[in-house]
Parts: sequence; C-alpha cells; structure tokens
Amino acid sequence: MADEVEKRRAPKTFEEASDRLDQLVAQMENGQLPLDKMLAAFEEGRALVAFCSEKLNEIQRRVELIKQKEENGSIVRESFTGE
Repeated sequence: MADEVEKRRAPKTFEEASDRLDQLVAQMENGQLPLDKMLAAFEEGRALVAFCSEKLNEIQRRVELIKQKEENGSIVRESFTGE
C-alpha cells in the first residue's frame, strides 16, 4: 500500500515524472494488469504527460528569455515568473 501511495504522489521534477511514465508504460505493455488498474495507470500517465509538457514549455520560455536579453554584448539573467 505504501508503494502505491509513493507512486501516486505528484512528481517534483521532470525526471521523476519521466521515470514514473516509463514504469507505467512497462506495466501496461506487459499485459498483466487487470482492467481497472490499466485504466488507473492510463489516467496517471495522462497527468504525468501534462506535467512534463508544462515543464518543457516553461524551460523553452526561460531559454527564449535568456536569448532575447542581451545588454552590451552579454546575457542578462532575468527571473522567470511564468505567464
């Protein structure tokens, strides 16, 4: 039971979410999950994909900010607050 709780907590990093997605895919591909657990894994996977997508979009926006902010030939670092 503690194992299930650990797996269902929200990821803190892109890497955590990606690792969990890999685990879910492996479980789903082996064909041994009952239908209700397969659906739960699918739902969790969709949430993880959304999390990863948002993290990648955030990183892309930060990179674009860094590239755009040049002052006297050097890069100026700005804090990123999101949109």
